[in-house]
Amino acid sequence: MRRLVILGGGTAGTMVANKLRAQYTPGELEITVVDRDDNHHYQPGYLFLPVGIYSDDKIVRSRHHFIPDGVELVLGEIDRVDAPRKVVHLEDGRELYYDTLVIATGVEPRPDLTPGADSPDVHHFYDLPHASALTEAFKEFRGGRLVVHLTDMPIKCPVAPLEFTFLADAYFRERKSRKKVEIVYVTPLDGAFTKPIASRELGTMFEKRDIGLEADFAVERIDTEAKELISFDDRHVPYDLLVSIPLNVGPEYVARSGLGDDMNLVPCDQHTMRSLEHPDIFVLGDGGTLQTSKAGSVAHFSVDVFMENWPYYLAGEPLPHSFDGHANCFIETGHGRGMLLDFNYGTQPFTGGFPLPLVGPMTLLGESRANHLAKLAFRFVYWDFLLRGRPLPFTTDMHLLGKNVEGEASGTSNKDLLLSPFKRKPAKPATKSRKSSRPRPAPHPDPQRSRPPSSASRTKTPTPAQPVPDYVAAKGVDSTADAADILPDPIIPKF
Repeated sequence: MRRLVILGGGTAGTMVANKLRAQYTPGELEITVVDRDDNHHYQPGYLFLPVGIYSDDKIVRSRHHFIPDGVELVLGEIDRVDAPRKVVHLEDGRELYYDTLVIATGVEPRPDLTPGADSPDVHHFYDLPHASALTEAFKEFRGGRLVVHLTDMPIKCPVAPLEFTFLADAYFRERKSRKKVEIVYVTPLDGAFTKPIASRELGTMFEKRDIGLEADFAVERIDTEAKELISFDDRHVPYDLLVSIPLNVGPEYVARSGLGDDMNLVPCDQHTMRSLEHPDIFVLGDGGTLQTSKAGSVAHFSVDVFMENWPYYLAGEPLPHSFDGHANCFIETGHGRGMLLDFNYGTQPFTGGFPLPLVGPMTLLGESRANHLAKLAFRFVYWDFLLRGRPLPFTTDMHLLGKNVEGEASGTSNKDLLLSPFKRKPAKPATKSRKSSRPRPAPHPDPQRSRPPSSASRTKTPTPAQPVPDYVAAKGVDSTADAADILPDPIIPKF
């Protein structure tokens, strides 16, 4: 029996637990999921709280409700991972031994890393307490300058600050108070939409909504007494109500474990999500160094690739299936309309129809009612299908069907997509039986998991390690550098 420990019971962790339990019995694969509490949050819902579309009860449910029978859910804080010994240490002293580890604890907002950003008067919507506080602030706001500020990249759902800006504009217009509110969007990037096609198609959205833009703004600190954002090049942006999206970094246990870079992101292969230093560790969800968006769709598609590679991993063979960085993101634009972006590592968002050309019904890089309805409907899809590992009608690899391809693009061609149901799937690793394909793990420690396995058992039939490629850590932010050099190449696609 092989022991799998999944750190994080969010989107990626819950999906993996459900998919693997459906394929392997508890006698074949022992699965343990670790998280700090029993509350599973539908994080896209935070965005809708301040503008009155959702309430708290719509976005929080019990983790136990989505963890399948035969999977152990351990509640507790993670202290550190001892990767050489393959043991997870919890803060209360418990030890969980593993043969394979999945890190799916994502990233978290850290306003304390920017001077002044952790003030109670500085708001964001990247966790439930702050989204609830912003909801109350919106109710009390009677007019003045609303500043929506993006501190740095990468962040969870990189389009969310834009969505919030558009929703705020619609919120005040519907309440007949928009003339009393000035809205300014402040970003460290060189524009709200920086990819050529996206900029061409969407570049007038701010102007039409009378939203100001302050670009190339690398924030040094927030002066809460003067109510100003202050940049490294000494620009000052005053505000009356500030929504400042903080730095998003990985959890501290990653740093204590020596597994992460200077943002506590775990270096991993861009196509297999396998740790570059530890072949028995995979990073799914937002917590790794994938050069694509930190979004729920990426968790979904990367988990699908992980599942396709799992039998080969168990057999000690190279992992043949490759994640292409596929992500699709809805952008709420207010007044019951929305946009859809579909892209991957090698393809920027294009115009067109999704999932079918001309028919749609969703519009790429264009506003439509269908996009808005699809965004709202996804909450039901998330709870009832995605988390439970049920199949969804979306291709893991990005397809080009329906897209108006301009310039370079990588993805499944129309012909290949239509013929794919008739193609033979790649053969799985040759094995005599299901059990014989799996390397034998060390015997399970005692029920309290308080003693490590014996030295003899730890060396028994080891898994063949894959070659580990070199990793070049991401460049950290130098507070003394020129502001123009702070973000040379953001880790996520720019729109």
